[in-house]
Amino acid sequence: MIIKKYKKFFPLKRYGQNFLVNQESIQNIIKIINPKKTQALLEIGPGLGALTQPICEFLDKLIVVEIDPNILLFLKKCIFFYKLQVYCEDAVSFNYRNVLCSKYKYIRIFGNLPYNISTSLILHLFQYIDIIQDMHFMFQKEVAKRLVAMPGEKYYGRLSIISQYYCNIKILLNIPPQYFKPIPKVHSIFVNLTPHTNSPYFVYNINLLTSITKNAFQNRRKILRHSLKKLFSERDLIKLKINPNLRAENISIIQYCQLANQLYKKNK
Repeated sequence: MIIKKYKKFFPLKRYGQNFLVNQESIQNIIKIINPKKTQALLEIGPGLGALTQPICEFLDKLIVVEIDPNILLFLKKCIFFYKLQVYCEDAVSFNYRNVLCSKYKYIRIFGNLPYNISTSLILHLFQYIDIIQDMHFMFQKEVAKRLVAMPGEKYYGRLSIISQYYCNIKILLNIPPQYFKPIPKVHSIFVNLTPHTNSPYFVYNINLLTSITKNAFQNRRKILRHSLKKLFSERDLIKLKINPNLRAENISIIQYCQLANQLYKKNK
């Protein structure tokens, strides 16, 4: 496949570079994010500045995390570059606490995410949930469906559970492939993730919730008394009023939290 130049720049497949070019969508996204000078905003993967430039108009400073040094060379030639606080690092391993100063308690994060890192990035960002005000991301349609899926639905899985444990999630915009350059093979969805202020869920140890869901969904064709047999007896499941003959996708987030807390008490 021949990759064409866009604005004298060759998009790199290894970084999943598909640049949003539709102006109506860009303006809609800016309105949704609604940036304020009194807020700390961080963009992951600024690309060629489609969102970066208009958002800079509302701010004195915008923090950007970009792994591709060639993108940064491009941005250095842009008139808004002086407003950027740049980190040339991998967003999936970046320490987001390092960007906050005493002036700000929380950070707002947004970006048109490369499809190949979106899941791992979201899980990484949850480690910093206490300093995040909200997140607005462009996801591949399938990833967005996984984020909001409910028990019993096709896309319900570990990502659904962990994401909804931390955040209230809303699908905001559907973005067709032709709104990007180069044109991807998938549809995209713009999503808001806002950390719970009064969470409906509680676990003593999030690592236990992660471990239980991993075990359950690695063997999603098996019923619970088989997929979780190393962690719980059939009697344990029945005691929690969880049907041991159900599969992983039929168990609610609250029930997974109950399992995590039961395991915590057993191991204490």
